[in-house]
Amino acid sequence: MAAIYQAVYRRASSLFCRLHSTYVRKMRYLNELKEDDSLCRQAQTSGTFYLFHNLSPFLQKVGKKYLVPQLSAAGALQKSVIESELKGSFTDLRKALFIVDGKDSPLLASAQSLLRWHDSHQYCSKTGQPTQKNVAGSKRVCHASGITYYPQMSPVVITLVSDRSRCLLARQPSFPQGMYTALSGFCDIGENVEETVRREVAEEVGLEVESLWYSASQHWPFPSSCLMIACHALVRAQQAEISMNSLELEEARWFGLEEIMEGLKREPMSSKQDNGSFLPWFPPQQAIAHQLICEWVKQQTSQPA
Repeated sequence: MAAIYQAVYRRASSLFCRLHSTYVRKMRYLNELKEDDSLCRQAQTSGTFYLFHNLSPFLQKVGKKYLVPQLSAAGALQKSVIESELKGSFTDLRKALFIVDGKDSPLLASAQSLLRWHDSHQYCSKTGQPTQKNVAGSKRVCHASGITYYPQMSPVVITLVSDRSRCLLARQPSFPQGMYTALSGFCDIGENVEETVRREVAEEVGLEVESLWYSASQHWPFPSSCLMIACHALVRAQQAEISMNSLELEEARWFGLEEIMEGLKREPMSSKQDNGSFLPWFPPQQAIAHQLICEWVKQQTSQPA
């Protein structure tokens, strides 16, 4: 009986802790805000807001730091008036994500993605009738058809290819000068992650993946709310000659450990040389490509000589 009592007590105690943990309470409250319009209206009266204009967030510069002010409702003021009175400016999101505090970046990305989704889903795809969003903005409903639309993300794989001693990075023509990153591409309908990785590597650089493994994931608002699924992929060194798809990429090449470590230290503005060329530099630490590259460096430097 004592053993049974202890087992029941542990389960009850575990359940109590889970139900009263800060995280569980927060998640359940946020879920209530999504579904309960009256509760959400009540929260709005005491809530704070991020400001956007044409999908660009409002930032304030304080000293050398850029901050996202959390403001009470600002009303229907003109853009110039807001910037003047609040002493800040509306900033392109791609730039904003890399200059604000790490806790603000995901919130700004999520907020802009929601704003973009609502703007492009104002009408029902079946009836053509206007859709209506709920107070929380977590869904839109077509009352003519009864269809409820929820925001969605497009799955994208981002893959760091390695032949064990080198890693492969590439650039597209639209990239800033000198920036190289891991290969990436959207998942096709019917594909799983592994199939997408193998196909993208074959299509873009003409290499066949021998093995692959998952690293992490990240929401990314470009071009329009993507779920970045980060993976490492291994190819055979004997078959590592790149055959680049010039329709997709401007350049793709192998990087050794020393060059990668130097590139991680380099700032974009310091990469330009006197002759006009650019030394390689890589995505900043807020991007999941940076994490993949750092993981590869750690793997290389932890191997026994």
